Amino acid sequence: MSRLTIYPDSNPDDIILDTQDGDEIARTLSNLDVRFERWSASKEFANDAADETVIEAYKTDIERIKAEGGYQTVDILRVNEETPNKPAIRAKFLNEHTHSEDEVRFFVDGAGSFYLRLEGRVHIVLCERGDLISVPAGVQHWFDMGADPRITALRFFDNQEGWVPHFTGSDIAEKFPKFDETNV
Repeated sequence: MSRLTIYPDSNPDDIILDTQDGDEIARTLSNLDVRFERWSASKEFANDAADETVIEAYKTDIERIKAEGGYQTVDILRVNEETPNKPAIRAKFLNEHTHSEDEVRFFVDGAGSFYLRLEGRVHIVLCERGDLISVPAGVQHWFDMGADPRITALRFFDNQEGWVPHFTGSDIAEKFPKFDETNV
């Protein structure tokens, strides 16, 4: 179940809010200009399903999001038991960074947590199958998919370069619970 947990950015032991209510998650994040939606994810895909097959299954929602956000391209991020070098892939996302474009993800399968640092707080958003999140350009954040990740996500981009991080150099991500610690 999707979950939003909010902490002061100075204290990972003090929980301000912890909810699994989808409407409350969407409302709370919307106040921060972060988009959160739940889509029907009734389609199941094998690990080796062609990207085109997955994209076709969600074509209507993809076209809506592309039109609303001006996104040019959509691709698929897949990390699972067959993926080599999972620790390095996970590590790439674990340091706080920003982007010059929105980071938009729809979780086709699996789960991961976005950690958003906004207004003196860290908002941990557990996204699971059927969740869409859009983190606005410039928001300080990091992402954790766990030590044994299983994730398939549609990624929306407004440029051809794709995922380009601008690391902040902060060690804040080391101070907050990791995906595996918060989702047991």
